Amino acid sequence: MALSFLYLAFVRVVQLVRLLCRAQDDLAIEIVILRHEVAVLRRQVDRPALRPADRAVLAGLSRLLPRERRAGFFVQPDTLLRWHRDLVRRRWTYPHRRSGRPVVPAGTATLVVRLARENPTWGYRRIHGELASMGISIAPSSVWAILKRQGIDPAPRRSAPTWAEFLQAQAKGRIACDFFHVDTVLLRRLYVLFFIDHDTRRVHLAGVTANPVTGWVAQQARNFCFDLAERATPATFLIRDRDTKFTASFDAVFAAVGIRVIKTPIRAPRANAIAERFVGTIRRECLDRFLILGRRHLEAGLAEYVDHYNGHRPHRSLDQRCPSAVTEAIVSITDRCPVIEISSDGSGACSSSCAPNGTRGYP
Repeated sequence: MALSFLYLAFVRVVQLVRLLCRAQDDLAIEIVILRHEVAVLRRQVDRPALRPADRAVLAGLSRLLPRERRAGFFVQPDTLLRWHRDLVRRRWTYPHRRSGRPVVPAGTATLVVRLARENPTWGYRRIHGELASMGISIAPSSVWAILKRQGIDPAPRRSAPTWAEFLQAQAKGRIACDFFHVDTVLLRRLYVLFFIDHDTRRVHLAGVTANPVTGWVAQQARNFCFDLAERATPATFLIRDRDTKFTASFDAVFAAVGIRVIKTPIRAPRANAIAERFVGTIRRECLDRFLILGRRHLEAGLAEYVDHYNGHRPHRSLDQRCPSAVTEAIVSITDRCPVIEISSDGSGACSSSCAPNGTRGYP
């Protein structure tokens, strides 16, 4: 503050000496202009913001003017009294404790929001009880306020599931199937039958044939039912379109194992959207990129892509996880194991030469 005042006083003294050396006419014109500028600024600003150095300079320069000419200053007697009151208040102000409740730690607030979002049936009282069991001391009203600030209803009325939660719950035990065709180099058309799970998006390739007759389709259905018997979660519904390749014998195979076949409406591909989307995906990422020579060539290409689709390809509907890792925990990559070797089958493994403290960098 002292250095700021000395510098400002020096600048004003230099300006004053310069003005004394100028002609009287120039000074008169400049004074008129400055007065008009001050009048314009006063119409725009109610109370100017002054620093202590500004106040000291104005107080010192005011002593050089006669008393009757001090009306041009925007510093008035009431301003001086207010400055004095501010000095008194700062002199006799003592530090005091903040009134009210203590601030909730950021980690506790984050935990409250996480419990509410992961458990939509819990109200703020239940969340408060869970925090108490963890040894976290917080008032129930604080939990209510945190949820309200985050836009979460603190009352248990949040128990109604959202559309995403409802559809995800209904997807378990539901399977869709469909055909898609592939034209070879010699313009021979091959038909591919596949099944896809709604909940995990796992694809099961049933078979490839040039003549999807009734016996062949029914046999593929029996083979698929054998695989379903080994699953922990039983299938309840099978969704298919009204293609004539799906005959009554095909439906009878699934009805025998307690699976209800649901037919989509006529010309409504969105009713079987998950299967239709897989067809578009395999065409864009695999089939449209190379020429098919024959059935064996197509089977080899489809088997490799389905392995990639089930074991590696991320899905937005699965939180960017692959179908085979839906039930597995995601392990983040840290500096503890920076070197990863990719084997020939596409799986990754930590290199045995990785240092225990993770000092080795990426190759």
